[in-house]
Amino acid sequence: MDFNTARFNMVQQQIRPWDVFDPQILELFATIPREQFVPQDFQQLAFSDTFLPIGHNQVIFPPKLTGRILQSLNLRKEHSVLEIGTGTGYLTALLSQLAKRVTTIEIIPELAKEALQNLKSLNLHNITLLIGDGLQTCTNEDRYDVIILTGSLPILPKILREQLSINGKLFAVIGKSPAMSALLLTRINKEYWREKILFETELPPLLYSSKKPGFQF
Repeated sequence: MDFNTARFNMVQQQIRPWDVFDPQILELFATIPREQFVPQDFQQLAFSDTFLPIGHNQVIFPPKLTGRILQSLNLRKEHSVLEIGTGTGYLTALLSQLAKRVTTIEIIPELAKEALQNLKSLNLHNITLLIGDGLQTCTNEDRYDVIILTGSLPILPKILREQLSINGKLFAVIGKSPAMSALLLTRINKEYWREKILFETELPPLLYSSKKPGFQF
């Protein structure tokens, strides 16, 4: 399979038609090897417009969904990012190229180790990867400019709202199947947050546990 051509077609036929026009984001999709972040048995489908299984009942987002998420967050090089749910690290890799630093938390140790290998293979050095429950794990920062949840929640916990910096943005999919909405939350000041529904979608639920943080790099 010609992966370079497949990446080009993914950008032109899936991501652009879903109103993702930011040239920096499109360039990242065209260069970061998405095929390395899916199981080998699914590499032929790595660029398809669908959720793909990555093991442990988890999935990798369709490319166009990932693109819309990134564009809505308006990431800048001075931003600090918290990602809850690393998976195999594809979104993490994209985020690391758009922000100053990324803290990512994965609850499934096997996926975290796989993500670590994937990210190290691309020589990405502005990422801290922790094993644990993203809603409970303490990190090195009190506030983040951007927070992303890669699994759905029935409601958004207050703790995540409080972890946003002023003018910070949070992306989450909120609700219960079949009625889920992609929510963009912006913190306006200490006591006020603005909410915007971007689109309707469905995601597997975010997993919970009481595991403590593990390794980082």
